Amino acid sequence: MNARETAEYMFEKDLFSQWLGIELTEIKDNYCLIKMPIKPEMINGLGTVHGGVTFAFADSALAFSSNNSGEAAVALNCYINFTKAAKNGDVLTAESILLNNTRKTAIYDITIKNQNDEVIAGFRGTVYKIGKKIIDL
Repeated sequence: MNARETAEYMFEKDLFSQWLGIELTEIKDNYCLIKMPIKPEMINGLGTVHGGVTFAFADSALAFSSNNSGEAAVALNCYINFTKAAKNGDVLTAESILLNNTRKTAIYDITIKNQNDEVIAGFRGTVYKIGKKIIDL
């Protein structure tokens, strides 16, 4: 399978990303661009998108970029910096770019933007390569 086919294979099994409304926009080796519309049930008590939704969206981007080679990788460490509140009706994109790749780990930067190209959050994730194929899990 190529990177796109691998990401689509994962997405078929990823009910959580489907529930979030994520769309796979662009998939290349160790890279992805995904999109997600903000729905009313994603809004917190302050009228903005719950931080957990934004984190989960970035985590999905990490998964689709770090696993699309067909070699399974799991999150080892992740952190996020929120820079602007997202609102109901926004359409967010998450772009995941590989920064460093070793035999057992890799580091990705994920930038989340709204439909106006404003940065909503920056996320960095480190993954551990577990030595198994995606299709074997």
